[in-house]
Amino acid sequence: MSMDRVAAFGGDGWRWLNPPPDWHVDERGLRLVSGPGTDFWRTTHNGQERDDGHVLGRMLTGDFRMTATFSADYRDRYDQAGLMIRIDERNWIKAGIELDGGLHMSAVVTRDFSDWSVLPAPEAADGPVTVELERDGETVTVRYRTAAAPVTMVRMAYLPPADEVLAGPMCAAPEGSGFEARFTTLRLAQA
Repeated sequence: MSMDRVAAFGGDGWRWLNPPPDWHVDERGLRLVSGPGTDFWRTTHNGQERDDGHVLGRMLTGDFRMTATFSADYRDRYDQAGLMIRIDERNWIKAGIELDGGLHMSAVVTRDFSDWSVLPAPEAADGPVTVELERDGETVTVRYRTAAAPVTMVRMAYLPPADEVLAGPMCAAPEGSGFEARFTTLRLAQA
């Protein structure tokens, strides 16, 4: 993990896990270009263990709600952008929009093995999408919304208890050459 601190979204203390090859933070938010062949995945389905996607995260303790609004130029199968909450390489949750024959709201929960849930995304998902991860004790609730769709709960999942987790915007391009994602807002509310 890169220990370099980054000022973003009105605060400092952000740090990269696997910095992307191209990124910029300013008053409009975070713009990043994912590296090619990057992903977060463990074992299930194809036996791969990948832990080289990009996360700009903060170390958080206790209960919190993180909400991000973003858009991306998805091009290749499995291009993905959204949020991640992570204890370590074996215990994490990522959620966002992923391209697989069309845009889908995607959630992957990993506790040694990754599982994947998808819902067809509304047509407006090619514009700004808002994804929310809410941690309440050992439970993480995933929600999303678009301009054309109300807040929808996608998943409620167990995440092992941990004193600290890394949470923040994520992006990866498992089969592609990389793509651009833009996170325009990020809100964090801690209990």
